[in-house]
Amino acid sequence: MALHVTAGNVSDITMAETLLAEVDDCRYVLADKGYDSGKLRAKIKEKGAKPVIPGRKSRKKPIRFDKVRYKFRWMVEAVFCRLKDFRRVATRYDKLARNVLSTLAITTIVAYWT
Repeated sequence: MALHVTAGNVSDITMAETLLAEVDDCRYVLADKGYDSGKLRAKIKEKGAKPVIPGRKSRKKPIRFDKVRYKFRWMVEAVFCRLKDFRRVATRYDKLARNVLSTLAITTIVAYWT
């Protein structure tokens, strides 16, 4: 697992390759339509993984993807939803990246303490 904090106006796909470089071994990479890029798909395949990313409607040639595996993407969305239950995370009070990462770490511990 890898995590990077960026400015609010940075597109998600710009950090995708950086995050992918930090992951050692994976079989599948699940992402939403915002990550639909031929370049990113090629990088995922170079890692030996299979991209599970639906194509955008604007694509001329439709992309085939594993719809059964794609349904498990809700787990990632559920984690972000749970973390945003904490007001400090949802409103992004912290301005420094190190403070944001610390807040996320503490929030994760509190949210998922069992």
